Amino acid sequence: MLNTNLTVADLNKLSPNTIAEQIGIEFTEFGKDFICAKMPVDKRTHQPMGMLHGGASVVLAETLGSVGSYLCVDRTKQYCVGLEINANHVKGMKEGYVFGKATLLHLGKKTHIWDIRITNEQGELVCVSRLTIAVIDKK
Repeated sequence: MLNTNLTVADLNKLSPNTIAEQIGIEFTEFGKDFICAKMPVDKRTHQPMGMLHGGASVVLAETLGSVGSYLCVDRTKQYCVGLEINANHVKGMKEGYVFGKATLLHLGKKTHIWDIRITNEQGELVCVSRLTIAVIDKK
């Protein structure tokens, strides 16, 4: 399962010079089979109508699953990339924070599958996503 030798601070050190840094994603917690982060709903994550952009939710979902998979492999021998993602956007937001929790559904040798639930500050579901990660051997 997830490598717990790292800390949340270590995970946040992965973000500089990435899209996660640009839109304000911050890892908050992880455990044996889950990882959590928060993301602001502001001008960085809005669509033109001033609402949370669905693509920003997908970035949060893929970031959570990708980093979760990063914690599951021997990083000296393998790396992880998104293979397929889907998302259902169920509630709009104009401001505040969303909170994502990715839970590991399948830990295979070549694929990982994550269920990601994104909620608002009241705990209401904003987006639900499923992510398949490809685990690739380094050459």
